[in-house]
Amino acid sequence: MTTPSLLLAPMEGLLDFVLRDILTRVGGVDRCVSEFIRITGTLYPERVFLRYVPELLQGCRTASGIPVRPQLLGSDVVCLADNAARLAAMGAEGIDLNFGCPSPVVNRHRGGSALLEEPELLFQIVSGVRRAVPAHLPVSAKMRLGLHDDRRAEACALAIEAAGASELVVHARTKADGYRPPAYWERIADIRQVVRLPLVANGEIWTVADALRCQQVSGCQSLMLGRGMVANPALACGIRAALGANPASASLSWPQLLDLIAEFWRLVCAHLERGQQTGRLKQWLNLLRRVYPQAQTAFAEVRTFHDPADVERWLKTQALAGVGA
Repeated sequence: MTTPSLLLAPMEGLLDFVLRDILTRVGGVDRCVSEFIRITGTLYPERVFLRYVPELLQGCRTASGIPVRPQLLGSDVVCLADNAARLAAMGAEGIDLNFGCPSPVVNRHRGGSALLEEPELLFQIVSGVRRAVPAHLPVSAKMRLGLHDDRRAEACALAIEAAGASELVVHARTKADGYRPPAYWERIADIRQVVRLPLVANGEIWTVADALRCQQVSGCQSLMLGRGMVANPALACGIRAALGANPASASLSWPQLLDLIAEFWRLVCAHLERGQQTGRLKQWLNLLRRVYPQAQTAFAEVRTFHDPADVERWLKTQALAGVGA
C-alpha cells in the first residue's frame, strides 16, 4: 500500500496556529491547512493574514518545519483572487479554498458549503484564484458532499477540477449531516470515478482502523485528520506505523502528553488574550478524553478554572506528582 499524505484539517476555533505547532511536533503530518480567513469585499493588509497564519513569517512552516496552507472563504471572485495574490506575495505555501464550512452564519452570507448549490460559481472562484497566483503555487479546495443533499457532489468536484485546482479534499458528509456519524466515504469513491485530480478523504477518522477502512472504502490513500488528531495527537504516526512507515513513536504516553499540554499552555499564554486562555485548555482536554482516561480526571479538575494562575498551579502539581508515570 502506498504511504499516504496526511493533512491536518482546518477547524475554526480549534486548530489554530498554537495547536498546529503542538500537533506537528508529534510527527506524521505532511501539511496543515489554516482556519478559514473570511473574505468579504476587502483586500486585507498583511497584519490580518499574520493573525491567522503567523507561520508566514517563517517560510509558511510550523516550528517543526511542516508547511501551512492558508485557507480563504467567500464568494466574491475578484476579492478572493486579490487576497490570494497578496498571500502569494507574502510567501504562502499555496492557497486553499473553503467550500465546506457548515456554519449557518457563513452559509447565509453565501460562503462555505452554501456554494455547493452553485457549481458554476465554484468554477469561477477556483479559476479566478488560479489566475491570480503564480503558476507554481498550488491552489486546492475542500468541499462537503453538498448543502442539503449530495446530488451535486460530482458536479461540484468536476467544476473545481476544470477550474485548475491541484487537489480536492472531500469531507464525506453534507452540511445537513453536520458532524454526525457516519461519514459516507463511499461517495468519495463515486467522485473518484469522474475526476482525475488528487482527492483526499476526510471525515470521521478517529482511529488507525478508521483510517485504513476509509482508504479502502474511498479509494483515497491521502487523508485529512481533524478532531481525531486533536483527540489522539499520535494518530498520524499510528497510521504511518500501520502502513509500515515505522515512525519514531506510534503512540504517546500520558506523561509525554502532559509535557505537550504544558507547552501548549505556554504558547496559549504567550499569544492569546487572557480571557481565551483557560477555555482553550478545557477545549483540548475535552477532546483528549476520547482516548486518554487520565484526561477525564484532568478535565474535571480544570473545568472550573477561569484564572490562568489556577492552571499554572495545576500544571506544577502534575509535574511534581509525575501523573501517569
